[in-house]
Amino acid sequence: MTTQAHVIKTQMPDPAPSPEAILKQVHLALEEMKAKDAVEIDVRGKTSIADYLVVVSGTSTRHVKSVADEVVKFAKKCGVMPLGVEGEREAEWVLVDLGDVIVHVMLPRVREFYALERLWTVGDQPPEDSATV
Repeated sequence: MTTQAHVIKTQMPDPAPSPEAILKQVHLALEEMKAKDAVEIDVRGKTSIADYLVVVSGTSTRHVKSVADEVVKFAKKCGVMPLGVEGEREAEWVLVDLGDVIVHVMLPRVREFYALERLWTVGDQPPEDSATV
């Protein structure tokens, strides 16, 4: 009695898109939804949680949620499944974690209060020269 070996063909998964490719999809989604005041922050070397943060405003809680949903939809188009989406119920601040890129969609008053852009860019600008007084 002879046994035959079964050949199983496997395919290597597609390589993960680069952070820049993810950013491109994020910006396309933001443009599609007419999100306001998008700021992209390069956090490489400051944290290991992501390479980029994108902070953007929505005009209402419904708009904030819709913008976040569109970011998820566009990310999935390029093969990126979100690691998590937080804050959808209240929709004043929705965080979409795409791994190398984290997107914060916020109401303007919430964005102003938390000032993430300031928090993540402190020390990036060279100090003003005080000798020119």
